[in-house]
Amino acid sequence: MKALYKAIIGLAMAVVGFGVSSCTDPLRFGNDFLEKAPGGTVTADTVFSNAEYTRQFLAGIYSKQYYALPTNSTNDPPQCRNYWKGMVDALSDTFQLFFSNTIVGNMYYTGALTSTTDSRNNGNIYPFMNEFIWENVRNCYLLLERIDGVPGLGDDERERMKDEARCLLASTYFITFRFYGGLPLVYGTFSGDETSYEYPRATVEETVNFMVDILDTVIEGNNLPWGYPGTSDAASETGRWTLGAAMALKCKILQFAASPLFNAEEPYFEGTYTLENPLVAWYGNYDESRWIRFKDACEDFIERNAQEGEIYHMVVPAGNTQEDYRYAFRSSYLLQGSPEVIMGIRVSKSANGNDYGWFNLRTNERFSYCPTQEYVEMFPWADGRPFDWDETEAAGELDHMFIKGEKVEGEQMLQNIVYTRDPRLYETVAVNGARQTINWGDGRTSGANYELWVGGTTAGMQPINQTSHYGTGYRFLKYYAGDAFQRRFPQWVWLCLSELYLGYAEACAQTGDLPTAVEYIDKVRARVGLGGIVECNPDKDLLTDKDALIEEILRERACEFAFNDSRYFDMIRYKRADLFERTLHRLLIYRLDENGERTETQWYNVRADYTDPSDPNYYEPSHFEYEKQPITVLARYWWNENPGSEAGDVDPEVGNFDPKWYLQPFPITEVNKGYGLIQNVGW
Repeated sequence: MKALYKAIIGLAMAVVGFGVSSCTDPLRFGNDFLEKAPGGTVTADTVFSNAEYTRQFLAGIYSKQYYALPTNSTNDPPQCRNYWKGMVDALSDTFQLFFSNTIVGNMYYTGALTSTTDSRNNGNIYPFMNEFIWENVRNCYLLLERIDGVPGLGDDERERMKDEARCLLASTYFITFRFYGGLPLVYGTFSGDETSYEYPRATVEETVNFMVDILDTVIEGNNLPWGYPGTSDAASETGRWTLGAAMALKCKILQFAASPLFNAEEPYFEGTYTLENPLVAWYGNYDESRWIRFKDACEDFIERNAQEGEIYHMVVPAGNTQEDYRYAFRSSYLLQGSPEVIMGIRVSKSANGNDYGWFNLRTNERFSYCPTQEYVEMFPWADGRPFDWDETEAAGELDHMFIKGEKVEGEQMLQNIVYTRDPRLYETVAVNGARQTINWGDGRTSGANYELWVGGTTAGMQPINQTSHYGTGYRFLKYYAGDAFQRRFPQWVWLCLSELYLGYAEACAQTGDLPTAVEYIDKVRARVGLGGIVECNPDKDLLTDKDALIEEILRERACEFAFNDSRYFDMIRYKRADLFERTLHRLLIYRLDENGERTETQWYNVRADYTDPSDPNYYEPSHFEYEKQPITVLARYWWNENPGSEAGDVDPEVGNFDPKWYLQPFPITEVNKGYGLIQNVGW
């Protein structure tokens, strides 16, 4: 082992200067909490001599949790909230980001990423030294080591705060583990007087056991409440770690660990690279017991939840209409206090203030995360049958692939609208013809139609030019929900019941219990009125074909968890180079006039010009031509038919996706410090 340089220890020091204006004024947290203030200096001794200061210190750790929705412009940690970086969903096959001045656009789409960092330690999409990783690790241990000496805290509160800190510690490690694999393991704070530090990068197995052991301490201690849904504290306390959240996080860790990225007979880089110690990025073999361990953890959660009266449960639709199903899905993740939200992360009290750019900048090009055609086709029909473009086109039904309405004489807008696809589609993606105004209370829609045809009122020429929010012919709605979201619930869901159910289904499928897997998939689908997965896919042998069932689980996860980091990490943990390499597409929709000719004109904004019901232009357009075209603006280096590359640059059979992309590069400056941080392959 090599000596750990004091440059890195500076991030893990136990004693730091805490700035406050006086020792009795409220402490400032976040970055301010770690800076010297004009009024003087307060040491850790001062902080942990006061119960309220200690509570605020814990709140400060909460405030720096990973939050995937970009909300501001900053060079400060945590970078996950910086919209100049970009979301990981834009690296998957579900969304394309048409804002080039981001880490996603500049470094990933171009293939230009390296292990170098800038002067602020920014480099990749989750910078190892600028995400508040090690500051949070240090602060969690600092609280654990000092809280027993804090006066004014009762035993119950003290133990609860300890376990919340343990959950924050394990969560911080797991988020980092997903990006990097095995990590240096820190077991406590430092005095600053040590003469040497030995901190090698731990193996995958050691890192997984480290995180799980922390959570097992919480679970066995039983000091935290099981959960808050259904209680009077549900809306205000959902953001706190609970026993249910600790058990759900354990499941999530074991799921990632059991997946083929690490749990395989060969390392993910076999045949391309070698690694000094491959066990920092691989278990060393495949072992089904890892899936069984994950399955057991899921069953422990399900059993305990039943004992607790199923505080966590799937939202039950108020009825069996499309609107009921849409509202059930929306409320399941947006509402603080939803019975499906096991752990929600918050960064703001209001979704309408300047501190929450996710909502305020929703029409800015920096938020041009456009759903791909491949993603839209993952959503089945409203009854649960899979959507098939070729079959729909052959049947002449493409005009009804989103909505179906009736032309009623004298009524300009289509009447008796039927939404023909999975209700989750309309809550995740804005599609042509759907109504734009969403009633928050019941999910009903009204008002203007989305005109996403070329030249339409809503999209204009964006689908042709591949710019801004409608660059693919679609725009995102998840975590936005139109103006219904204004001033409401700025939470990002980190752990939820539907993910646990689909995870349990995956574990069952991987261990041979396909009927139980199907049962839990159907629990999730039922919330939005979809038929059973087996009945809706009679040609796929889902009760006997494990691989086919797992593919359906991954598709269901994509439909459920847009912007939850799910699809990207599903592609990573299953080593889906085929999905990273496939060229993604947009949809060009052309309005047809009464003669069947294309017309690139608006309708809704000029409909008042048409007053004669006998004029075909009087009525809302409902007949179109459709073209699926490859995305050419910011075309990704990985794609096997990269339309933005020179001829011959990309082998259409092989693609440019290198296995090095499965894990992120550590900063070369940290690797070169010599404390044992082994670089991931290819970087």
